[in-house]
Amino acid sequence: MNQNPAPRFPDARQRAAWHRNLRWIAGLLCVWFVVTFVVAWFARELRFDFFGWPFSFWVGAQGALVIYVLMAALYAWRMNRADEEADSVSDSEHAAAPLPSQGASRGTGVDAA
Repeated sequence: MNQNPAPRFPDARQRAAWHRNLRWIAGLLCVWFVVTFVVAWFARELRFDFFGWPFSFWVGAQGALVIYVLMAALYAWRMNRADEEADSVSDSEHAAAPLPSQGASRGTGVDAA
């Protein structure tokens, strides 16, 4: 049985963000599958020169690694952008509330040090 329950989201905005994240993951996994298995499966049929080397050799030796690194960089960039969007929305919603670092959680006359 599943030990980790599905995440519960309090509002529709978080649910939509989670579904966008899942679509990115699914798309990147499809690219990973094609680069890893499909190209290797059809390696004999991919007989043309690419930068002076056979394409199947290039994909196996260099191309797949380059694609994997680009996929990781793309996913990190996209998630950083999504975090910034979420932070800007939460900042605009909670603009009036002072941050704990501004002394909101301490009583009057209490020194921070």
